[in-house]
Amino acid sequence: MYFAALLARTEDGWEASDTELDDVETLSDLTDLAREAAAEASGSEDETVLVFIEQEDAWFGVVRVDGEDDPRIYVSDAAAAARSAYGEILLTDEMLGRDPDDGADDLDALDLDGTEDGEDESGDDEADSGDAVPAGPLGDRQLLSDLGVSEKELLALESGDALNEIADVLGAAEVLEAVR
Repeated sequence: MYFAALLARTEDGWEASDTELDDVETLSDLTDLAREAAAEASGSEDETVLVFIEQEDAWFGVVRVDGEDDPRIYVSDAAAAARSAYGEILLTDEMLGRDPDDGADDLDALDLDGTEDGEDESGDDEADSGDAVPAGPLGDRQLLSDLGVSEKELLALESGDALNEIADVLGAAEVLEAVR
């Protein structure tokens, strides 16, 4: 079970809206959705918007969009998020330390018969160590520090209650609960 919400900061506080992620395929799509929410809530795309995504008791993610700045992302458990379609949106090559231009996705680079000369044919399907997604938190641990949630507090949050606890610190618990 997934939950996704947008929290847009306005002059009067935070405004929450639930959101469907069915049409969101990339981080760029998610960022555009956040900027639209900022424009609707405050009349300006320059305000801060937080995107909350949670898979029940498995992981949560927060994406912060400040105007035209690049989005800042935090994921509580990257390995769990990697097994989720919505989590994969947040786990960018940059976050994972991958080179997006390494050519690994080129058809020419594929080994279609499963073996290379001199390669072990044991059938081990383990991913290359460079492609492994680390277990545990990943991303910008400071993305909420200026809003009252320190790195230490963010890392201590557990899936299930984390988004409510963040919203409580922001003074947005009631508006978030209204869209849950």
